[in-house]
Amino acid sequence: QVQLVESGGGLVQPGGSLRLSCAASGSSLDYHAIAWFRQAPGKGREGISCISASDGETYYVNSVKGRFTISRDNAKNTVYLQMNSLKPEDTAVYYCAATGTSNYCSGYELYVYDYWGQGTQVTVSS
Repeated sequence: QVQLVESGGGLVQPGGSLRLSCAASGSSLDYHAIAWFRQAPGKGREGISCISASDGETYYVNSVKGRFTISRDNAKNTVYLQMNSLKPEDTAVYYCAATGTSNYCSGYELYVYDYWGQGTQVTVSS
């Protein structure tokens, strides 16, 4: 079992930055690919970034590429999402999720991820 806890959300002005953290317990993240998802009001949950455990390869959807950076600190068992140049359309609840049986990123289908955090709110507004 993996327990995930997100933190770092908040209110930020357009153009600002936030760093989200996803702290894991119960299992080493060395064995799990980790993805960040977000869900805006009235919309479905969308995957935006993933980092593989096996080789540290990172992936981003086009809407965040060049602005967001995913990274992991294995010593702290934590994955981060650095978000720069934030836009109002980035407003959402952000979730981290871990794969159960694969340490590679293989897309953003929700069923791929067995473990989810509770989410952290990010609001981008002036």
